Amino acid sequence: MISQIRRAALSVHLNIAEGCSRRSETERKRYFEIARGSVIEVDAAIGVAFKLDFCKMESLRKIEILILSCLKQLSALIGK
Repeated sequence: MISQIRRAALSVHLNIAEGCSRRSETERKRYFEIARGSVIEVDAAIGVAFKLDFCKMESLRKIEILILSCLKQLSALIGK
């Protein structure tokens, strides 16, 4: 599960970078949408980890704030 979360988190960063390199607005948005999907994947995996009691809610509060921030920023980029 840790390796899957790491892959999804890396995918967020790489898809944002790839999207920024595209000239077409449609292509850029598509990469940002893929990045947003990867953020959702990270969130889902963390939710599963919590339900399996691999981590406690106290340790997840900062992560959840960061996830929401990423989703808002990506949604803003997609909406432009």
